[in-house]
Amino acid sequence: MHVIQNRQKSQRLTTMIILLTALASISGCQSMQRFRNTRDAQVPAPPRALSVDHVTIAGANLAQLQDAFATVGLTAEYGGAHSNGVTHMALLGFDDGSYIELISTISAEQRNIPIWKEHIVRDGGPCGWAARCDNVTAELKRLATSGLAVQEPFPGSRERPDGRVAAWSLGFIGDQPPGAVLPFIIEDTSPRQNRVQPSPSVAGSELRGVALVIIGVSNLSEAISLYRRAYDWPAPWIREDQEFGARLAHFLGTPVVLAAPASADNWLATRIDRFGESPCALLIRTGDFPSTARRFGLDWTTPWFGGLVAWFDPADLNGTRLGLIE
Repeated sequence: MHVIQNRQKSQRLTTMIILLTALASISGCQSMQRFRNTRDAQVPAPPRALSVDHVTIAGANLAQLQDAFATVGLTAEYGGAHSNGVTHMALLGFDDGSYIELISTISAEQRNIPIWKEHIVRDGGPCGWAARCDNVTAELKRLATSGLAVQEPFPGSRERPDGRVAAWSLGFIGDQPPGAVLPFIIEDTSPRQNRVQPSPSVAGSELRGVALVIIGVSNLSEAISLYRRAYDWPAPWIREDQEFGARLAHFLGTPVVLAAPASADNWLATRIDRFGESPCALLIRTGDFPSTARRFGLDWTTPWFGGLVAWFDPADLNGTRLGLIE
């Protein structure tokens, strides 16, 4: 009899242990799920991707622009005349597919310049930038639903010196000149290698491509709102940069830095008064910052959003502010 009672007690105890273990497991799973939900809610979604296709630098004389860049070791190859019959270009292509476009008029007497006229005629330097796009029509439709003004896609092309034709479709966004603040978008309609290939002067080197486009704006808050409306990005990292002479806003994980003049009479304020809002500088990514800075003789470095940058002397590049970033 005692044996049976002991067995019954042992069975009841075992059952209770099993039940308690099961409850603890359920509670633990629920706690883990709550932790995961909290963790997931705290991790922000990555920003909508935006890749630099190219940045355009304008001047009154294309050969002069090419000579200036070649003198510092960045040789751009002649790329041919555009289909508008007015402008021609040279390009500095990087391994990541981005490039710097140097642009001017075919003839110095040309006056019916379709875009970036003031930048071209007055050696304005950076004038616009483009973002790479797989479907211009779809992207313009998306941007239009955000309340932004867009233009219908239209074709463009240029004939290279070797006779090959590079062709593309363009989309312009907003009410300002193409690529002034928001980028214009471009989709290749011919093989991409027809439009850009790595330039011999930088191919296979530690210079990776255009990393950041710095855009001069009059009102930082308005420009931030414009970008957040277009791309649904989180708030940018804002800092003062006395050396650059601007209040800067960088959307982390993107190639965009907005720059508003720190004073009403500095170089950036003067530039915006003369040319309007537009790119004012650009930074090339390097995989070996110390050796690249030494190679180009850039001794002065400065902090830049958690990294380091080194700037070329604008006087050596026809007034263009171009730098390296680690």
